[in-house]
Amino acid sequence: MSGRSRAAVLLAAVVVFGAVLVPSAQAAPRPPRTAVLDGARLQQTRARLDHDPRSRRALGDLTARADTWLDQGPWTVVDKPRPAPGGDVHEYLSQAPYWWPTTTPTAGNPWGCPYVQRDGQRNPEVDSGTDRQDVEKVFDSTYDLSLAWYYTGRRAYAEKAGQILRTWFLDPATRMNPDLNHAQFIPCKYDGRAIGVIDFSQSYTSVLDAQAILATGAPGWSARDRSAMGRWNADFLDWLKNSDFGKEEGAAANNHGTFYDMQLAALAYATGDTALARRTVLDARTKRIAPQIAADGSQPQELARTRSWHYSTFDLVAYTRLAAIGRHVGVNLWSYRGPDGQSLFKAVDYLLPAATGAAGWPHPELEFHPYAATDVVHAAADAGDAAARAAVAKLQTPPGGDLWALRPAAEQLDSIAG
Repeated sequence: MSGRSRAAVLLAAVVVFGAVLVPSAQAAPRPPRTAVLDGARLQQTRARLDHDPRSRRALGDLTARADTWLDQGPWTVVDKPRPAPGGDVHEYLSQAPYWWPTTTPTAGNPWGCPYVQRDGQRNPEVDSGTDRQDVEKVFDSTYDLSLAWYYTGRRAYAEKAGQILRTWFLDPATRMNPDLNHAQFIPCKYDGRAIGVIDFSQSYTSVLDAQAILATGAPGWSARDRSAMGRWNADFLDWLKNSDFGKEEGAAANNHGTFYDMQLAALAYATGDTALARRTVLDARTKRIAPQIAADGSQPQELARTRSWHYSTFDLVAYTRLAAIGRHVGVNLWSYRGPDGQSLFKAVDYLLPAATGAAGWPHPELEFHPYAATDVVHAAADAGDAAARAAVAKLQTPPGGDLWALRPAAEQLDSIAG
């Protein structure tokens, strides 16, 4: 081979080698594979953070929340004063929030049984002695910390989130079993109830998104952690699909059923079963929206509650998050119209007069907070609802600030457990 030929070959090799290496060196990191949040949107927000005053203000609120978690926890199911029925300390335990004792506890009747229901009135004893308060801290802290790490790169946020997740879900001595067999028990009546699935379904999708965010390279969250958490999620999904409690909750015709679908679809997507995720979102059109939302946008099952405003916004948190999951699997839930015109847009628009202060809420409500609707109105506005878009500027800012710019997925902002 001549010198000129060898030179040509070498030059070609350099060009090919460079063509292989340069794009990978310059390629942007992959966005988080979140189930509810839009990972690409998070990535875009992070890229323009320094030039977006609204996002910078929201970041101050987010990091303030994250900072409060740094010296709290971790929490574990094995710390409760007494185990769930059956004696396994790794079993999650919570107590029905709206059930109250009818007599003064005695040595022979330590619970004060029998218990009776007072809808919407929370029994304070449910906040001690079970795992409910601690698991809510796990949900909230890991979400705040993972997002704060993603936007700031501060190592302490990621390491704390990883510690909390490992302690609650993974470490053999402290982990929770992947079931809800003893959720929302009623003393002297039921050892657990299907309705208790909502203890997780209302917030666990935030934990799934936190895991996806940490999986983009967070310090302190290893490949081993990711694999173990994936197995826990797969086992929990299996329980949710196949247990009697899971099946019963999935058949519920109110917010419990909507949240079940949301949790099922999110877990399916997170564990790789996109077919189940897509089928769940598709089925929600005729299984949830058509029968559960009226032609005028009201939600009759939720209006029947003593906390009708809370539960109307609560149910829409599930719907709007389910619609967000649909975006990942090619389903536009916002575009669905039922046989009488039912739609998610109508359901959000029904809330707008009360949410903006233009009119009072004409249904029973023990404790009205306009800001409870803030996130679902944001969601509808982003999805193309002109009325919701016009209402955004009139919304009441939730306690702790409006974080929509950084975490565009609805949360229940006036949460009452149950």
